[in-house]
Amino acid sequence: MTPARHPSLLRAVVRYCDRLLRTGEIEDWDGAVNGLQAENDGRVTRIAAAVDASLATARAAIEAGADLLIVHHGLFWSPTIPWTGKRRDLLQTLLGGNLAVYSSHLPLDVHPKLGNNAVLCGALGFTRTQPFFFEKGRKIGLKTVRRMNRTELAARLTRALGEPPRMLPGGSEICRRIGVVTGGAGSELRKAASDGIDTFITGEGPHWTFALAEELGVNVFYGGHYLTETFGVRALAAHVSKRFRVPWQFIDRPTGL
Repeated sequence: MTPARHPSLLRAVVRYCDRLLRTGEIEDWDGAVNGLQAENDGRVTRIAAAVDASLATARAAIEAGADLLIVHHGLFWSPTIPWTGKRRDLLQTLLGGNLAVYSSHLPLDVHPKLGNNAVLCGALGFTRTQPFFFEKGRKIGLKTVRRMNRTELAARLTRALGEPPRMLPGGSEICRRIGVVTGGAGSELRKAASDGIDTFITGEGPHWTFALAEELGVNVFYGGHYLTETFGVRALAAHVSKRFRVPWQFIDRPTGL
């Protein structure tokens, strides 16, 4: 029997990921349940990775032959009962397809090598970074000192994300102190600016941040909540795949947001 079909492999993968990501140590937002969210029969023969756990990504993972789905946004963010309608369909799909779900939100964001921020910074060529943006008891973003024209930075983001970001040109054309917090951190622009950055890269933010960026003298790049958070699950799934010698693939389900 190969290691990929061993009936206890799921437990080993979960233990490893929990240690790697420090799942039990890192505080998250209420409703975010990190770690194993749904069990299968214990076997792991193929891993799928997706940004979001949803009926569509679960079905796509099962169609791809996966029995473990690794996600950034898990099944539980609000009360999940009653399990009716589409929620019932999701539960039935997971159980019927023998699909386990492992979710990692902030623990994956902050990981120094596999995290969304770390991998995106690497893709942008930022090799010297420092933690910044204090939230939930720790600094969850990364910042760097790097002199770069904001047009060049936009081009690098386009290459990394596959689509051009939306830019709020509130600051100088030359960026010198750049901060990165993937996902939906735009509403915390004032907090990011208070940490001394002049350019902020995140996924999305509200309309009023355009005027605030001008007021603060800060450039803002919105790369998309979804696109900026594809990096972590890809890196984690590839790492686990290599560690446990099972194949993996990415389930791309872009939201456009």
